[in-house]
Amino acid sequence: MSNFPKDAMRMLKETSRTFYIPITFLQKELKYSVASAYLVFRAIDEIEDHEGLDNNVKYTILMQVSELFNKPFDNETYLKILGQTKEQLPAVTIRLAEWLQACPEDVLPIVTNAAREMASGMAKWSKANWEIHTREDLDDYTYYVAGLVGVMLSDLWEHYGEAKTDRELAIGYGRGLQAVNILRNQQEDLDERGVSFVPDGWNRADLFEYAEENLSKADEYMKSLSKKNIILFCRLPLALAHKTLAAMKEGREKMTRAEVEQTVEEVQVK
Repeated sequence: MSNFPKDAMRMLKETSRTFYIPITFLQKELKYSVASAYLVFRAIDEIEDHEGLDNNVKYTILMQVSELFNKPFDNETYLKILGQTKEQLPAVTIRLAEWLQACPEDVLPIVTNAAREMASGMAKWSKANWEIHTREDLDDYTYYVAGLVGVMLSDLWEHYGEAKTDRELAIGYGRGLQAVNILRNQQEDLDERGVSFVPDGWNRADLFEYAEENLSKADEYMKSLSKKNIILFCRLPLALAHKTLAAMKEGREKMTRAEVEQTVEEVQVK
């Protein structure tokens, strides 16, 4: 793929280390599709996550960006939408058009549909200041930031010749990874952003249960995959999530670097 930016994988490594390694396991066309999709998602995510932007500004930008995905992407319009916020946003966000151009044309609609849905969902939750009161709220939030990525990946697997997979299990896979992130960053989110993703009446044990319930769906999802490079891709983030959960149950904040490296090796020799 001659139009795949040379530094796209470098940008991916800088912004999404958890997924950089599994993406390298994929075969060429699929690797480019997933890499560009993750960069697009990261570009949107950086807007939602930005500590210096007002929630209403985030809402306006994300809704307008979501609309842009309904037609061929216009970078000039996009940069106008970002306006003055460009100075505060990282390169991965500014260069969104490049990541879309890098995506193989035949799967671009799969990626842009997911990006449109993600941007509108993140806009809604930004406006609501991520106030999660019920299990339904948590399900909704984790769907928009992670579950729909699972659905998009399932669509890509199918496009590239993998059997059709259960989309509900794919959503569970995404939710499980996100729930582990929520547990890991629970105090930090509260201290730095004043945000809690914990439903009313829930404690940390309930969050662990929620993560485990969704990771078990991810384990089930794995059984439906048959292509080796896709299995390798899906196996690593899941193994890291399970082990991170186990480490936190022991009272540790996260896995050690040695444990992460060992997991990467184990996944490849299975």
